[in-house]
Amino acid sequence: MAVYTQIGAEEMAALVNEFDVGELVSAKGIAEGVSNSNWLLETTGRDGSGARFILTMYEFRIELEDLPYFLSLLDHLAAKGCPVPRTIHDREGALFRRRGEKALALIEFLPGVSVSEPTVGQARAVGAALAQMHAASADFAGSRANGMGLAEWQRLFDECGPDSLASIDPELAGLVAEQMPKIAAGWPKGLPRAVIHADLFPDNVLMLGDRVTGLIDFYFACNDLMAYDVAVTHAAWCFDATGRNFSAELSQALLEGYESVRPLSAEERAALPLLAQGAAMRFTSSRAYDWLNTPADALVVRKDPMAFARRLQFYAANPEVFA
Repeated sequence: MAVYTQIGAEEMAALVNEFDVGELVSAKGIAEGVSNSNWLLETTGRDGSGARFILTMYEFRIELEDLPYFLSLLDHLAAKGCPVPRTIHDREGALFRRRGEKALALIEFLPGVSVSEPTVGQARAVGAALAQMHAASADFAGSRANGMGLAEWQRLFDECGPDSLASIDPELAGLVAEQMPKIAAGWPKGLPRAVIHADLFPDNVLMLGDRVTGLIDFYFACNDLMAYDVAVTHAAWCFDATGRNFSAELSQALLEGYESVRPLSAEERAALPLLAQGAAMRFTSSRAYDWLNTPADALVVRKDPMAFARRLQFYAANPEVFA
């Protein structure tokens, strides 16, 4: 369960009272997530009919000065008709509140479930929703660099060190040493940019049947290559959890869904094989670091870095999946 910090009942009730959402009824820790603590809150609602919200405490990999970007982005996309949750401002109009050196934000609860074995229809819908988000962000005033770009992948691997990487899997250190320079040398420049989600895994998408009801957890969002966001989403949706089995049907559906809203240019399509290798390397790096550094008492399940190392190997060997 991704709850790194405990908040007592009295403090939670006082916190909820800072927002015009009624009185706290219950608070339950949410199992999903890695970088933040999350709770599902139930309140009496403004009119007494009941309401649900998500409370997030930002723990690490997030700079507090970035929060206005993330939270204002949610409000902007929601106003454009994208299926994203609105930020609930407090009684003074603030986007978030501080708790010591950390911050908390209250977010609208959206209906839907996260799927573990996506269907073709769901993959197509996610591709279309991603393209809709890219288009809707065109006039968003905020700007943020990608804090999880190539330099950060290398820093995380360096922090781990080759011996510790090899302790995760004997092949991992060699794979990183071989592939990181190739990806860095070939990384494309000049492709179209927009606000990207950068972390659109199935557990960050809510669905009812084949309909996307919520894109959530925008806390890696930044201004970067739209095609890279497609590659991240492709890597997240088109393999099983182990990274051993690739679905060509999901791949085709996701790309068709995206291009039904925003066609990829020839240059973007040509860059996708390398961008997908980069996407796989990005999550290999963060998962390897977390595997080695997650506190023993943290209520969070570590995720296997090799699941994305295998994706990296697949993309390097099979560039034709994007043809």
